[in-house]
Amino acid sequence: MSPWEQNFDMENLYLRFLQIANVIQRGSLSELDETSIALLNEIAVSHLNGNALTVSQAMGLANLASATTIHRKLDELRIAGYIEQTFQGSNRRTKYLVPTAATHAYVKKMSEAMAVAARSASSC
Repeated sequence: MSPWEQNFDMENLYLRFLQIANVIQRGSLSELDETSIALLNEIAVSHLNGNALTVSQAMGLANLASATTIHRKLDELRIAGYIEQTFQGSNRRTKYLVPTAATHAYVKKMSEAMAVAARSASSC
């Protein structure tokens, strides 16, 4: 297989994943906009790495939106049931952002989408 054909397969893989991911997001996360989904992804990845984001750290994610917008999106994610704000130990001043079962279900669906995309790209 030539390098171009390999790149084409990888491009197809990514585009197929995006296609499946869009369907999942329209169904599972229909109440969330792209900024909220990007913020949810940041929270989930940080939590996976063992570094739960604080509200202050999340508000500092200037690459996503302004601090005011992020604060509003955090409220939307909490109300929608995708995150919880928790305390650690006796420190009641710092709130940590923790993904809920709804977020874990979303991540599982997205992981399955990647597997489907990989299978369909390899069969092309």
